[in-house]
Amino acid sequence: MEALRKPKLQSHDASLRRLSFVIVTLVLGPTLVPAALGADTGERMGEEIVQKQCSSCHQEGLNGAPRIGDRAAWIPRMSKGLDVLVRSAVHGHGAMPARGGMADLSDRELESAIVYMFNYGVARIESSPPVARMAADPFHKSITGADVYLGVVRAESMPAAQRPASIASGKGYYHVNISLVDEATKAPVQQAVVRVSVTDAVGIETKTLEAVSLNDSISYRGYFRMTAGSTYTITALIERPGMAGVAEAKFTYKP
Repeated sequence: MEALRKPKLQSHDASLRRLSFVIVTLVLGPTLVPAALGADTGERMGEEIVQKQCSSCHQEGLNGAPRIGDRAAWIPRMSKGLDVLVRSAVHGHGAMPARGGMADLSDRELESAIVYMFNYGVARIESSPPVARMAADPFHKSITGADVYLGVVRAESMPAAQRPASIASGKGYYHVNISLVDEATKAPVQQAVVRVSVTDAVGIETKTLEAVSLNDSISYRGYFRMTAGSTYTITALIERPGMAGVAEAKFTYKP
């Protein structure tokens, strides 16, 4: 099968690819890292699986399959939780057979393939017109000097060991992740202070997010209580070393 056609690599391309992986893996749990990278597990990497099997439909979006790297198509699916997507792949969905037609795929290998297709080609954002880029991805905003990426997932979808003791059950809580990319260098922003407010019609919750390092990148995360069906405004206030003032990015999210 013909290999996927990849864009030419730009400077800091490796950092961008690591960051795009962090957007998902920090939201959904560090236990996904070995599965997606195939490191020390003996499992096949997501790229290998996608090129061998998944690309036959997902490359061109056949039978309604979300195209590889089409974030606008993948984000609504990913927001339901990676566990939901894996279960769908395990049992088959629509024209897709069980386990994508590869009966020997493990659940973790399916996770890896899904993460790869979600993140594929993120570096191509650099050449996209700003207006089109914003329209395609409601969880991406540009502020002064940086791009801001939002990730939200149910806390109960994360491994229990990764959740604070105060929300051990995860019920009613959502994990909010903010990742930052420097506009000039395209490198992950480090040493930022990120304060997030989650607001709906009846209240507001504000927290300073925890900085977490993974795969030579960094992201900022915290847990917030939200009610399914309500519409929330998620506001990130960002302070960066060497930059005067506080930058603001607002998102609308409905669990």
